[in-house]
Amino acid sequence: MNSAIQVCGLKKSYGSNIVLNGLDFEIKKGETFALLGVNGAGKTTALECIEGLKKYDSGAITINGKMGIQLQSSSLPAHIKPREAIRLFSKWNRAKVDFTMLNALGIKDIEKKQYIQLSTGQKRRLHLALALIGNPDIIFLDEPTAGLDVEGRVSLHEQIRKLKSQGKTLVFASHDMAEVETLCDRIAILNHGNIAFCGTASELTEKVEKKYFIHIKTQHGESTFETDNIEDSLITLLGELKQNEIHVLDIKIDRGTLEQHFIEMTRR
Repeated sequence: MNSAIQVCGLKKSYGSNIVLNGLDFEIKKGETFALLGVNGAGKTTALECIEGLKKYDSGAITINGKMGIQLQSSSLPAHIKPREAIRLFSKWNRAKVDFTMLNALGIKDIEKKQYIQLSTGQKRRLHLALALIGNPDIIFLDEPTAGLDVEGRVSLHEQIRKLKSQGKTLVFASHDMAEVETLCDRIAILNHGNIAFCGTASELTEKVEKKYFIHIKTQHGESTFETDNIEDSLITLLGELKQNEIHVLDIKIDRGTLEQHFIEMTRR
């Protein structure tokens, strides 16, 4: 089968509060897929239902492959050491320890520290290492780079790209739109318990019919203008600036970022 995950008619409520209102989407094998949504949109609930961590009311979820889950937070004991946690998870999964993977994630350097002594970045790397034990086919990443510095983000992004090159299916939940746009093949946007959009970032741009953005930098700062017609707007803007003897230092034209399109979609 070409699909790693199929979700059909997924519903979940808490009393009278409908969180998921019949979700339908598919994640293909080998793709990097992001589930996005504002706080309260239902993305965490949807992921927990797919992961088997939460019961749902109705619908069907089909998983084709072994799952590995990197949670945003972990309930590891404060004084457990990374090497002890890895041995424990390896025993649960009846799997051998992949020392090549551990070295790539930098676990060797922190294996003797206690969990409570680890930095946020070191904890993120440990959580990913635990998720990869047993060589899963599908890997869930919940806010994988939250709280990381620039070096930690770059390092983790490299590891994510390596996993993709190995044919792994990666499922993201992230608030970092730049990260999603860089790493993901397709995205799904949840809004009020429904799928408002599912497709590529380019397809989202077409769907929201976003206007063009003209960014003009002068000695007074940078200004952004929205337009449907680049030529007419640019001629008008440059004419006004010249008339006011304002010198243009730089001009950029784009169709907006994923973050801008996401905001537009959720407003709708």
